Amino acid sequence: MSEMKPAEAAADDQDWAAAKAFFDNLKTKVPRPPKPQYAVTIAVSSRTLFNMVAERKIYEEEGVENYVAFQLEHESEPLKPGAAFPFVKALMNVNSRLRELYPESEELFDIVLMTNNHAQVGVRLINSINHYGLTIERFCMTGGKSPIGYLKAYMTNLYLSKDSEKVTEAIDEGIAAATMFLPETESNLCDTQLRVAFDGDAVLFSDESEIIVKQHGLDRFFEHEKQFENKPLAQVRHGCSSARLNSGAREREAAFHDESRAGPLKCFLEALGKLQRKFYAKNQRMDCPIRTFLVTARSAASSGARVLKTLRSWGLEIDEALFLAGAPKGPLLQKIKPHIFFDDQMFHIEGAQELGTISAHVPYGIGQKYHKGKLIEQPEKKN
Repeated sequence: MSEMKPAEAAADDQDWAAAKAFFDNLKTKVPRPPKPQYAVTIAVSSRTLFNMVAERKIYEEEGVENYVAFQLEHESEPLKPGAAFPFVKALMNVNSRLRELYPESEELFDIVLMTNNHAQVGVRLINSINHYGLTIERFCMTGGKSPIGYLKAYMTNLYLSKDSEKVTEAIDEGIAAATMFLPETESNLCDTQLRVAFDGDAVLFSDESEIIVKQHGLDRFFEHEKQFENKPLAQVRHGCSSARLNSGAREREAAFHDESRAGPLKCFLEALGKLQRKFYAKNQRMDCPIRTFLVTARSAASSGARVLKTLRSWGLEIDEALFLAGAPKGPLLQKIKPHIFFDDQMFHIEGAQELGTISAHVPYGIGQKYHKGKLIEQPEKKN
């Protein structure tokens, strides 16, 4: 995004101040959205916020006109909660706590409904949002067009969707994004604390180490992590990471991945940490309504130090770090009960779903070419 000139920025601030003053003078108990440049903006699609499986079936089988007609006919009926619904409710709880401590602060979560739905469907979405008491004031309805081009304009920190292609497109644009999945069974989630669980490699960190595992096995991976224990994960170049790799392997790695990047969700962890520190500043560390978890298949003794040192080098904290040494993540996640769990590998997502965890797939890195450790055969290209 291009930077605004000082004069343009000043004019923008004046316009925003005038608009805010107008709304502040209106008598309402509804909290006004924070200014985007201060907010942590979470963009959710309508199909992640609400369960629209039946409506989607009408769209796919009967076409857009019948779909819109159905939505208009049922617009007074609230939609059922979807995968992102508990997460959004938890975000709102954090906002309430922040407003108690910092009444004038605009460093809050701002939830944006980002959907390619037709505007005619908007009434049912608004009615559903009001029915559940959700504070969502910003809408972007693109009438069948991809909403990805609007994400940067909304200063989005995280985009959640049911459409994996749109999520991949958003990640390619440098925006944290994930494809959400409903669990197979429901579980009771904490209603006073937002709990977010992250996998490490290719989610918070680059997939540099994941490439070593997939292409050269665990022994080489352990050796590699020990050798580069004091090098943050996002800063080691694949072409230089191992003298043992031949030039062909280095070229393939370099071609597959931009090794200088961190994982797609690092920026979201940074945003969570920024809000956590506001509670710490008020001596509420032990009563903070945000809790973060690192849930990784790494072994602690063999490859854990580099992960923790990388987070330290970034100035980031994680509340709980859980090293599973290859054990299934589902049972542990069942105990944590996160409002959302991010992982780059679908077999971890599937295992978490089976045990009732709301999961979000991050389609990034070399893990997309493998399933349960085996290379996925790619279809041959036709001439």
